[in-house]
Amino acid sequence: MNFTWIDGGVCAPKGFKASGIHCGIRKNKTKKDLALIVADDVCNAAAVYTTNKVYGAPITVTREHLKDGKAQAVICNSGNANTCNADGVEKANLMAQFVEERCGINKDDVIVASTGVIGQPLPIEPIKNGMEKLANGLAYANSTNAAEAIMTTDTVKKEYALSCEICGKTVTIGAIAKGSGMIHPNMATLLCFVTTDAAISCEALDKALKEVVADTLNMVSIDGDTSTNDMLSIMASGKACNKEISADGADFDIFKSALNLVLTKVSKAIAKDGEGATKLMECIVKGAPEKQLAKSVAKSVITSSLLKAAVFASDANWGRILCAIGYAQGEFDINKIDVEISSSKGCVVVCKDGTGVEFSEEKATEVLNNDEFTITVDMNSGSETATAWGCDLTYDYVKINADYRT
Repeated sequence: MNFTWIDGGVCAPKGFKASGIHCGIRKNKTKKDLALIVADDVCNAAAVYTTNKVYGAPITVTREHLKDGKAQAVICNSGNANTCNADGVEKANLMAQFVEERCGINKDDVIVASTGVIGQPLPIEPIKNGMEKLANGLAYANSTNAAEAIMTTDTVKKEYALSCEICGKTVTIGAIAKGSGMIHPNMATLLCFVTTDAAISCEALDKALKEVVADTLNMVSIDGDTSTNDMLSIMASGKACNKEISADGADFDIFKSALNLVLTKVSKAIAKDGEGATKLMECIVKGAPEKQLAKSVAKSVITSSLLKAAVFASDANWGRILCAIGYAQGEFDINKIDVEISSSKGCVVVCKDGTGVEFSEEKATEVLNNDEFTITVDMNSGSETATAWGCDLTYDYVKINADYRT
């Protein structure tokens, strides 16, 4: 299978326009805070949502709108989560209504999202007043403005697109995402909006999305906090004109592989851009007897606060890795575990058969003193694998979250 990374984000697939502006929700006028993605026609659509029992009003509205598996637009504000507000659902519905009024799209076909501070009333007037400018800014090459408008504490925009061939036709998948803190997807504790021009049924789209999310975004953690608001949605325009993908098979597998590549890219970008982070930490588990156990071990390693603090200082404190492995859910023999740490600066084996081995502390520090590194855990008990992504824990994480509202 040939996959090609291209420019264009959510506007790379055929049939999608986007826009992003500053409307006034955020005090900083240099920060965009309102995004819009619009398809030329009604699309097949699917989504996954946060599993937090406290969830934002936009999720209530979007779940209702996607019951029929159809959507034509996404509207999203940053700076305010519209969560835990008595009038939250009313205002989320108003956002959809504004899109209907300005773009001629049925409000029931609008995906609504919000991100930002929890528990503060959402000011609806800036959104209403900004809709004309937002709609007028819609363009087929305007993904970046939308990507910037959904950012909160992100330091870099997350915008990707990839093309492949299905049934002799070029199919493209594009995505924008935000996520830097309050990230512990289960799914989904971030915002990610995906578009594709693939012809694919609602059922196949939903199946592909859920299966891919399980191995990508659900394997990311920044701080162990599962957010209240966030979601991942996907709209498929069908304008690639491939034979519709409606069931398992070679075409479904190609589409799923392409989606996996895009969401893996998003996952790694979110982990690397964790609040205050200086390093992307990847944990690869192999040789596990069961897939779920492999996932559990990988997530345990990258969520360990003690380990995250150690790698911030480039300290190869491998005992903390073993400790994290030890409290993973599932039964396994710790005496079969091998651990190595690697980066572009080399590789160091720190544990063999569950026991420490001699290694150069200087070399290990050099390996960890890199903006990306990998911890490989070999369980030597089977053939299942899993990968998880996280980041180091720094002083700046506390600073950012101590004064987040101010």
